[in-house]
Amino acid sequence: MLFLLMGTHLFFTLKLRIPQRHIGKAIRLSITSETYDTSVSSRNLSAFGALATTLAATLGTGNIIGVSTAVALGGPGAILWCWLTGILGMATSYAECYLSMLFREKNEQQVYIGGPMYVLKNGLHSKLLAKFYAICTICAAFGVGCTTQANSLTQTTSSTWGISPHIVGIAAAIIVGLVILGGIQSIGKICMKIVPVLGFLYLGSCFILLFINKDALWDSILMIFEHALMPNAVLGGVAGYSLKHAARYGIARGLFTNEAGIGTSAIAAASSSSLNPSRQAYVSMTAVFWDTVVMCLLTGLVIVANMLKHPESLIGVNEAGLADAAFSYLPVGGNTFLSMSLAAFAVTTLIGWSYFGEKGMEYLWGTKSISVYKLIYIVMIYIGAVIPLHVVWECTDLINAMMVLPNVLALFLLKDHISEK
Repeated sequence: MLFLLMGTHLFFTLKLRIPQRHIGKAIRLSITSETYDTSVSSRNLSAFGALATTLAATLGTGNIIGVSTAVALGGPGAILWCWLTGILGMATSYAECYLSMLFREKNEQQVYIGGPMYVLKNGLHSKLLAKFYAICTICAAFGVGCTTQANSLTQTTSSTWGISPHIVGIAAAIIVGLVILGGIQSIGKICMKIVPVLGFLYLGSCFILLFINKDALWDSILMIFEHALMPNAVLGGVAGYSLKHAARYGIARGLFTNEAGIGTSAIAAASSSSLNPSRQAYVSMTAVFWDTVVMCLLTGLVIVANMLKHPESLIGVNEAGLADAAFSYLPVGGNTFLSMSLAAFAVTTLIGWSYFGEKGMEYLWGTKSISVYKLIYIVMIYIGAVIPLHVVWECTDLINAMMVLPNVLALFLLKDHISEK
């Protein structure tokens, strides 16, 4: 799967003549006005709203805990490989969002709907694969988007503040329920307000920590490159990390956090009232940039710099605790700020992923099924908060892999429909 996704990223990077070179233009497009389809603009998302919804679903534990475990298991070199998945993954994100815009439809309420299931149906004319992808999307929404995030929220709040999982589960279910019951406009408005604030607060804290550890920053960068490219790099003369381990864990964490190739960002992109597929694809592509190229990189630098500057802070720390150890050196807040960030990101992920599953339900059973889906989703938030989820995590990984296969198949078979203009 790692070879398939990285190969896909590299293929579309070359096929589309390196769309990553337009990242500056893409960021500008995400915050500038454009011409919308006026017949649906009041019921669909803006281009930035679609981007914010995508970021809500992807930003979170993968950027923090995922990077921490990648460094613990694969060494500092995993940061470079994770970063490369983001750089190359932007091309795949562009391709899948472009096709989703091209083959989207309007439902009975005259609202734009799309995603890989509509690409498979209208582009490849395969209703069977489209239904298969829609089913996988629903399962993934209840898994990675709902129960696992609710459980992560519980673990964070319980370990930091000792709050009962039942209280957290009920509170999260109520908060998320109030948002998602309002429909896509409600989801978009909340995401546009919360996600940028959360993102910039977290990035700001990373820059503060890098400034505090500035004398170890250059050595951190050198160590990351050394461990990423040398077969038998050794950290501290004790723990050896091979090139294979660095690549494996770095690529895996990068692919997990930005979801390029899975196709979920294309579902949000298709909900935009934008008329230009290329413009929306560029805007949606920036989600991978912010998620992996920026946030994962900064998190990794903070962790490695702390390893060099404060090795004593790593004593007794588990795989997921490297980030916690690094953030303990913030002048104000420290671990409390990191816990609050993790909790807030978990809530936004719950909100963002609810929309992806909703579109899968709508594809299979129409708009009448959405209310039932939302009620089940809200209940599953509580269930996820109070039960152990080891099996759910493994099932979620399997479902994500099953989503990749039809989505990547459609990308390659319809590649001639994709334009960079």
